Amino acid sequence: MNVHELALAGLNDHRLFTVLDLAGTFAFAISGAVAARDRGLDWFGVMVIAFAVACGGGMVRDLCIGAVPPAGLTDWRYLAVSMAAAWMTIAAGPLVARLAHPVTLFDSLGLGLFAVTGAQKAMIFDHNAEVAVLLGVVTAVGGGVARDVLLNRVPVILRREIYASAALVGAIIEVAGERLGWVSSGRTWVALMSCFLLRYLSLRYKWNLPRSSGRGDD
Repeated sequence: MNVHELALAGLNDHRLFTVLDLAGTFAFAISGAVAARDRGLDWFGVMVIAFAVACGGGMVRDLCIGAVPPAGLTDWRYLAVSMAAAWMTIAAGPLVARLAHPVTLFDSLGLGLFAVTGAQKAMIFDHNAEVAVLLGVVTAVGGGVARDVLLNRVPVILRREIYASAALVGAIIEVAGERLGWVSSGRTWVALMSCFLLRYLSLRYKWNLPRSSGRGDD
């Protein structure tokens, strides 16, 4: 492969990362906006929650890998996508509500997208596999934690639901595929769909992680 082909492959990978990251931002922003609307927040509150959910995990990731200032603050597209999702939720509330379990749907989609892009960005900054997997999980679950804390709910990662573990599966597939030389687009979609399906199906069929035994069971 010559220099031109290597440069083109790198450009295509960058474009795929950007598209997936913005798609994850949109999906998480909708999940945050819907949750905020259901809690009765005003328009400003809905927009704040949408942005916090959409960009919170990515900001933590960027701070950890030294990509400062975080992209969520410096790239206008992240704010624009978050606000567009929030306004769509406000203006088209009945349409969004007709989707089956909208928060679950968009949260599951965002989880898969961010597990992949979080791991990808850590690898772009030349961090090792362990760091890439960890930051993939942090990117994926950070927004959900921000949403639950701001809305005064027990964070979903502290419950029995399969959430962080689904993000872990997606991040591991992405990082392992990169180390094994799998085609970037192929491994990305496998990782994304594995995380999404594991999360969504676990909710649909009520799969849960085992509960630890202790004095609380008495």
